[in-house]
Amino acid sequence: MSVTAERLFEPVESLEGIKVIDVDTHLTEPADLWSSRAPEKYASRVPRVVMPGEMSEAVRQQTAALSGGHSWGGPQKRPVWVVDEDTLLGPAGAGSVVNKDNEKVKGAVFLEWPLSESSPAGSYIVPRLAMMDELGIWAQIMFPNVVGFGGQEIIKVKDPVLRDLCSTIWNDAMAEMQQESGGRICGQALLPWWDVKASVREIERIHALGLKGVITNADPQNQGFPDLAQPHWNPVWEALEGLGLPLNFHIGASATQRSYFGPTPWPSLDNNVKLAIGSSVLQLGNARVVANMIFSGICERFPNLKIVSVESGIGWIPFMLQAMDYQAAENGVELPMKPSEYFHRQIYACFWFESGTDLIQDIERIGIDNCLFETDFPHPTCLFPEPLRYVASALEEADDGFRRKVLSTNAAKVYNFDVPE
Repeated sequence: MSVTAERLFEPVESLEGIKVIDVDTHLTEPADLWSSRAPEKYASRVPRVVMPGEMSEAVRQQTAALSGGHSWGGPQKRPVWVVDEDTLLGPAGAGSVVNKDNEKVKGAVFLEWPLSESSPAGSYIVPRLAMMDELGIWAQIMFPNVVGFGGQEIIKVKDPVLRDLCSTIWNDAMAEMQQESGGRICGQALLPWWDVKASVREIERIHALGLKGVITNADPQNQGFPDLAQPHWNPVWEALEGLGLPLNFHIGASATQRSYFGPTPWPSLDNNVKLAIGSSVLQLGNARVVANMIFSGICERFPNLKIVSVESGIGWIPFMLQAMDYQAAENGVELPMKPSEYFHRQIYACFWFESGTDLIQDIERIGIDNCLFETDFPHPTCLFPEPLRYVASALEEADDGFRRKVLSTNAAKVYNFDVPE
């Protein structure tokens, strides 16, 4: 089943004049993203695509283990992303449900696609800008696929110099793409989270490059590092706060979270059902991240730190705020403010497929200033092919000021966009 973008697209009257900022899209990384930018001696060691017949035995074994229980094939069937000769990052698939003909295909079949099957707009700036113009979207925030939504996969790289290079090349590539797009496509920077001092230096460097925000591992404790509540990370929060850069927690941003399927669905279910269940539950995973950031005291100690819960929806948030306030009081949590007050002060969340009167009410209950719009292009839950028509219908009963805030000016404030008139 496919949905085509052939009729790209008549303007949505109720949104005319709004510079829509889409705060969650993804890059289907071109095969040469790292190798084309690496110093010559590292070009054959940075992340690159390896065909089945070219895999080392170590990668072949890792691929066989990874493919167990998944639909993306075995070591003889699919190309993979590899670092050095022996470190598997993951399958080198399209990572997109929008194919090369700009048709959206539903279900888990996209997991079998090679990179060449993906929409060029998933990977390259010129076709991405053309699609944005056709869809009526002024700017996009962009996240990675290959290295994990929190950069958690890079820790697999054993050589510390090569590991740092993997993140800095991504950040350099995002700066290039942002410049090429005229500031309309803004990839989020990877932090070298395995090294706090290096992270602070990289925050300063990417700010100088003009990048708009960062991503990091939501659960470093599961890969041998202190959890985010510990003072170990304070220099990172201080650097971000001082420079006004938002800290993004995309769903699946840790080694124990990232999976379309994971352990959530019952094993006897088919892949389409597993994808539906896994995606639904994965989106709720950020409730624990938000709760930990507040209850740990990070928001109290760093009151100007901007935190964004990405691709997690908003419908659960009113309940979660009530639950946190109640549990804080019941369990003697000593914070100067209610958990909900910290959320309203400095945490933001994104909606996309939620719709109807409930969406408007949820935004009002959460706080209109705390809600941002996303499309998740080109991932399985994306609003393609008519995201603005969808959201215009969802916000039909809202006034122009309401729509302008949640579709544009809130995001401009969080990500430091200079929005043209």
